Amino acid sequence: MTTIEIVKDTQPPPAASVWTQACVALKRELGEATFGSWIGQARVLEDPNGGGLVLVTPTGIAADWIRRNAWRRISELWAACDPEGRRLNLKSRIELEASGRALRLATVDGQAAGEPEVVEAPEALEIEPAKAARAPRPMGLQDRYTFDTFVPGPTNEFAYAVARRVASWADGHFNPVLFHAPYGFGKTHLLQALAAEAARTRPDKRVIYLTAERFLSNFVKALQERSTADFKEELRTADLLLIDDAHFVAGKTTTQEELFQTLTALVGDGRRVVMSADRPPSALTEMDARLRSHLAGGLVCGIEPADRVLRQAILQKKLDVLCRQQGMRSSAVNERVLGFLADRFVDSVRELEGALNTLVARAGDRLALVDVDEAQAFLRPHLRTGERRITVDDIQKAVSEYYGMKQVDLLSDRRNRAIARPRQVAMWLCKQLTTRSLPDIGRRFGGRDHTTVLHAVRKIEELKAVDAPIAADVEALLRKLRG
Repeated sequence: MTTIEIVKDTQPPPAASVWTQACVALKRELGEATFGSWIGQARVLEDPNGGGLVLVTPTGIAADWIRRNAWRRISELWAACDPEGRRLNLKSRIELEASGRALRLATVDGQAAGEPEVVEAPEALEIEPAKAARAPRPMGLQDRYTFDTFVPGPTNEFAYAVARRVASWADGHFNPVLFHAPYGFGKTHLLQALAAEAARTRPDKRVIYLTAERFLSNFVKALQERSTADFKEELRTADLLLIDDAHFVAGKTTTQEELFQTLTALVGDGRRVVMSADRPPSALTEMDARLRSHLAGGLVCGIEPADRVLRQAILQKKLDVLCRQQGMRSSAVNERVLGFLADRFVDSVRELEGALNTLVARAGDRLALVDVDEAQAFLRPHLRTGERRITVDDIQKAVSEYYGMKQVDLLSDRRNRAIARPRQVAMWLCKQLTTRSLPDIGRRFGGRDHTTVLHAVRKIEELKAVDAPIAADVEALLRKLRG
């Protein structure tokens, strides 16, 4: 009789599958946007030189962020998911390439997915002090657009970090760089700050900043004057070229061709290109496919809408500048007024700053005495422009749908937290988004007294500052109601 010996598989689980398990928890804890910006592109590699496993990020920026904000949690999850207790280190791909190591990709089935090329560490270049005349400040820049006046936050932190890295003339591993966001999200501020800082840091370098509209007009002028050779020479000798609002050339065949040729010439020569657009490359459907492909092949950085905390920080920074100019103390401004602005102007940072400018100009020396009602009166023309009329019924329907309850529950006498808190949120929204008085709002919520509405408004104001889930709920409902 033949004896069959069953040998238990003692092979450790592939490193990539362990990392996949850890990523499930990280994505849930950090959220899709944060995970995708900083961790989603990282890969686990094996070091054949005995260095164990390495979590490799595509950029040094991502590695720095992970070290500061997520490495402890990643280490905990890795230890929990890996029964072999293998050690995991963290490095950027550039750090590994500089060390001259050959790494083998760890795949889900445990087989090498391919051998990356061994990149020898480049010899250090000795940079002599610039003998040429100091480069002038790039044309077209506004003094107010600097990194000092840009307010970073969770929704724009990655783009801000990339801009700072490019401005410092650090490694050019990703080229070109594209920042994308809708109008008024800070793209122009970021590009102009980058251009100014890059020129200041390396005055021996040529930095050129152009809007796409200016690129078009200069190119058309060169065609008319038969000076296209000079036009090409001017741009293609730039060490750093920045094109703002690149989507402007979409559909303009000849201009797109010239922009494509300029891009490929600069990148091919090791020079740097940074652009901005109102959409990611995949959505620029009217743009030439080759140009769109080159933009997608670089580093694409999206800027998301500012959350309430970031909007308040932007307001405070802008207010500090305005009050210094007016000789006033910004700390004396009613905090509820800033909160009101942050809640009403959620679609564009530019509109948010415009509302603050109007308020400061209208209030003048009385700025510290202005309350929310007076601020609302000052800004009524701003609030009406392009804004659909929102009714109490709209708010009740939106809140009940958001919390998965019936609209009639908001009007009932039930006081359990599952009903009372959404009711308070709905009352707060009515105070913010409609012109109804407190008594009128109370009547529309089952005949309640105006003091009940006032209590609800104050309660939600307090909770927004200390309760992240409530703040997120309010933010989501504001966006939903404003369409």
